[in-house]
Amino acid sequence: MTTQKSGAQISTKAFLQAVTIIFVLMMLAGVLTRIIPAGQYSRNLVDGREVIDPNSYLLTTQPDYPIWRWLTAPFEVLGAEGNITVIAIILFILLVGIAFAVMDKSGILKSVISRIIKTFGGRKYAMLMVISFFFMALGAFFGIFEEVIPIVPILIALAFSLGWDSLVGLGMSILATNLGFSMAIFNPFTIGISQKLAELPLFSGAFPRIILFIVGYAIFAVFLTTYAKKIDLHPEKSSVYKEDLVEKQRLGSFEVDEIDDPRMRRAIIFLILFFSLILAVLVASPFITFLSDYALPLTGLLFVIGGVGSGLIAGAGKATWQAAWDGFLGIAPAIPLLLMAASVRYIVQMGGILDTLLHSASTFTANLNPLTAALAIYGLTLILELFISSGSAKAFLLIPILIPLADLAGVNRQIAVSAYTFGDGFSNLAYPTNAALLITLSLTVVSYPKWLKWILPLWFWILLATIVFLGIAVLFNYGPF
Repeated sequence: MTTQKSGAQISTKAFLQAVTIIFVLMMLAGVLTRIIPAGQYSRNLVDGREVIDPNSYLLTTQPDYPIWRWLTAPFEVLGAEGNITVIAIILFILLVGIAFAVMDKSGILKSVISRIIKTFGGRKYAMLMVISFFFMALGAFFGIFEEVIPIVPILIALAFSLGWDSLVGLGMSILATNLGFSMAIFNPFTIGISQKLAELPLFSGAFPRIILFIVGYAIFAVFLTTYAKKIDLHPEKSSVYKEDLVEKQRLGSFEVDEIDDPRMRRAIIFLILFFSLILAVLVASPFITFLSDYALPLTGLLFVIGGVGSGLIAGAGKATWQAAWDGFLGIAPAIPLLLMAASVRYIVQMGGILDTLLHSASTFTANLNPLTAALAIYGLTLILELFISSGSAKAFLLIPILIPLADLAGVNRQIAVSAYTFGDGFSNLAYPTNAALLITLSLTVVSYPKWLKWILPLWFWILLATIVFLGIAVLFNYGPF
């Protein structure tokens, strides 16, 4: 009889599906380097960071970038500029995979979820809304997004225990966080950096964004509760119904029982202590430079210490180390997916066409009216998100170009920053080149096509709400200037 492995296990089907999608995007990026002429902006150091001179674009000689390097790009990413970030993310997901596997094996996960269910009693929809609001607030106020990934499997298990599916678990965790991140009330990584580059008062214009946050939360609440009620009544209507049956069998049932085992209680207290430390790091990292630079690896380290330590305290014994190994092997396939996703942008850059794409897209806004120009900035950012997923990195690339163009088109700078922020945030969980989306889905049984089909109705209403917001902003000339 085979032993069920602990922790998140990436299925062969999901892995091959993701590899195929990203490989096609890699080849498309390579083909573009043969079609589009090379060009370059001058870049200057401002406060220790590279900023584009928007008036400096020139056509350049096409780089000698052979086709065979399209295939080696995922490996070259590890030695390229910014590789520290890639390595930090890889280390992070490995540590999280190990920690979750130990928590799974030791039974701590079941015990924690039983406590949560017991606390809310039969008010499961109230619990759904409270948890969703909490994660939206983390994204909107602190710019937390990727750091929520370790919590996703726990929320999926909670959704199972309440009669829902994996999609509801993803909805109340990473999807809620992404929505808040995109509304960006005080998000230091999008609004903060963009306003600084646009010479706006830091975190100014927050009140209209708070109104948008409330509207966005209302739309999301209707979307998620409507879907959860449908699954409550007809579980078989879930697009991941068959996949979830296997996952539920692996996880077992979550019975709402008192935790009488003293070792389990001590293990949970130990785990809560480390989760509190993780939360403290996440909350403080936007304001402390050291924590901001090392938040991901530090969070991963705290998570693995808390997970493995709590497993040992709970009495898992030697099984702890087998579970850790299972967790490592289960999450390891996410590494090549992440490297392939990062290589899409790398191919475009090495082919010399990244600045050409920026130049061609940005000049499109020059002769537009203010509202159309604001929507063009929104659309441009959505397009470029496919190649540059980092919000802060994209801000340093785009804002110095977009702000002068917004001035020419009569677009208020605050509106331009908001349009950029919306375009950067909402696409994070839609594009298969985003590492956070790849990692999150790899921890679940949800395939990318099923995920995309599920969220598209939500994105339609959110897109409509943000377009209305930009229209009202243009009408009332929102912002200090």
